[in-house]
Amino acid sequence: MYSTRRPLLCAIGSAVLAAVPLVDIRGEAGPSWAATYIRRVGDELAAIMATAGSSDARRQRLQPFLDRVVDIDGVARFCLGRFWQQATPVQRQEYLRLFRATLTNAVLGRVGDYEHNEVRVVIERPETRDGNIFVSTMVERTGTPPARVTWAISADANNPRIVDVLAEGVSLRLTMRADYNAYLIRHGDSIVALIDALREQACDGCVIATRPGTR
Repeated sequence: MYSTRRPLLCAIGSAVLAAVPLVDIRGEAGPSWAATYIRRVGDELAAIMATAGSSDARRQRLQPFLDRVVDIDGVARFCLGRFWQQATPVQRQEYLRLFRATLTNAVLGRVGDYEHNEVRVVIERPETRDGNIFVSTMVERTGTPPARVTWAISADANNPRIVDVLAEGVSLRLTMRADYNAYLIRHGDSIVALIDALREQACDGCVIATRPGTR
């Protein structure tokens, strides 16, 4: 299996960091609705993760939430880059399914990092650029230095979606695309090899059947 752990955990930054309480908003100029949206997303995810029950029960609530607030398919296509055009329709469907499953697993796996720590998030003034709204946040977590995380949100106030996260200025979806591209080149441009690697991560110890036509 290739090392998807780092880029995939980066990809979920948009969702995982939302699980902490967003307690302060600085400035009201610009598209202030985007800051309010980020705070609402955080509150909603925190409520999901606070729900008692099994991991499967949390997953059943988490998946539709992520589908609604993150442009998962758009991010997945972006990360595959030029190889999206080379994939067959069935391979595309399987890739999107596994990307979504891996994202959900990663959120479930990492949210515990925040459950027993005091965390404070300051939301700064949103900015519009490159067709999206960028909302910077400063995350202060017990025992670790403050970290700046910027959320890129689609500019449609009626149906906003998180499209990227920048950790200390580094675009996480660009990092993922570079990693996917490098992996595919090392494996002879094989979409099947990438799908197999994602299946291993999405599975996390279980058996996921290979759908006909993905090989």
